[in-house]
Amino acid sequence: MSKRKSKESSLPLGQCISRAQKILRERFCHQSNNGNRFGIESQHKHLVELLKRTVVHGEGNSALIIGPRGSGKSMLLNDALKEVGEIKQIKENVLQVHLNGLLQTNDKIALKEITRQLQLENVVGDKVFGSFAENLTFLLEALKKGDRTSSCPVLFILDEFDLFAHHKNQTLLYNLFDISQSAQTPVVVIGLSCRLDALELLEKRVKSRFSHRQIHLLNSFNFQQYLKKFEEQLLLPAGFPDVCFAEKWNSNIQALLESRTVEDVLEKHFSRSKDVRSLQMLLMLVLSRITVSHPHINAADLVEAYRLQSMDSKVSILLGLSVLEVCLIIAMKHLHDIYEGEPFNFQMVQNEFQKFIQRKVHSVYNFEKPVIMKAFEHLQQLELIKPMEGVSVRSQKEYQLMKLLLDSGQIMDALQKYPNCPTDVRQWATSSMS
Repeated sequence: MSKRKSKESSLPLGQCISRAQKILRERFCHQSNNGNRFGIESQHKHLVELLKRTVVHGEGNSALIIGPRGSGKSMLLNDALKEVGEIKQIKENVLQVHLNGLLQTNDKIALKEITRQLQLENVVGDKVFGSFAENLTFLLEALKKGDRTSSCPVLFILDEFDLFAHHKNQTLLYNLFDISQSAQTPVVVIGLSCRLDALELLEKRVKSRFSHRQIHLLNSFNFQQYLKKFEEQLLLPAGFPDVCFAEKWNSNIQALLESRTVEDVLEKHFSRSKDVRSLQMLLMLVLSRITVSHPHINAADLVEAYRLQSMDSKVSILLGLSVLEVCLIIAMKHLHDIYEGEPFNFQMVQNEFQKFIQRKVHSVYNFEKPVIMKAFEHLQQLELIKPMEGVSVRSQKEYQLMKLLLDSGQIMDALQKYPNCPTDVRQWATSSMS
């Protein structure tokens, strides 16, 4: 009987793979700590206490979470909100307003969004308010059920906080901080920013109403913790429908960590970027290589994913150029070296290219001027070269000053990988760069 049950619970391989990919992709996209807070335990505790003081005791508060992109600011906040949300007495009694500086580009748009998220459109109706402060105060008054202790707590979360500081007179920030300081409505304002000087962007009157609480995230975990994070991100959960597939998958992931190749790749990735988001992007590429014919991750998948992620986009563009366009790039680099970074024009590039052709016995590269001009314009369209700022558009195309947007390392790297690159072109490139 038990054998029959286990057979029934097992799924076809294709279905197992698609389910595993769905679970892992959701994990990579919807960031969660899964209970492990490497290096941010104290910050988490601080934030949870702050939120509890507002939602349980009715205090007004404000704080800034500061850290580089991908350091886990949103993850920390979501984790703290989840923990606070599990408290029975406040589960259905807290309102959240999420604003983003990239979307709410001025205070009028922000106020409309606050009204929408608080579901107070019908309360506001066609009322005319004298000022922004009056409108915001009216919205918060509409949420009151009585005194301070029985009012509905509101959490304002301002993502890209530094962009709100660029709004005219910083009216939104001023009023939010002012209300959070007053004892009338329990309001907490949490700002998220990747700028260390975010506080310095505030006007004096706004800064005086801010609590000056700052929570810093600095990716302080070590490589061993990073390896643990790698393992956690890829392990399938206990409730996976096909137990046999999940066991094989998880044992394969643990075996991966013992591979020296995998450790080397992860060490390189760790030295380039310590943030978890970057690791998740790498694992997303690894996961896309899993198929029915290749159902488990191996070291080669990780090496290939790292190569794709660390690939220079400009080198990739160079690999798709014609030999003529590559020759023009080499001529530009030659001019860049001779004139120590000074700008060049089409005529100078053509002259440099003609010198190269004259040194050759055969004339394989002998192109007409319009063809060379077309290739030059194509390089400009690909943004490998760009016109100098402030240069008159009226000047003839041949004499318009240009700047090269590549360095010698990128050019040499592309020439090494360029398919069937002529030997004399490669030699010319080497001689011009030595």
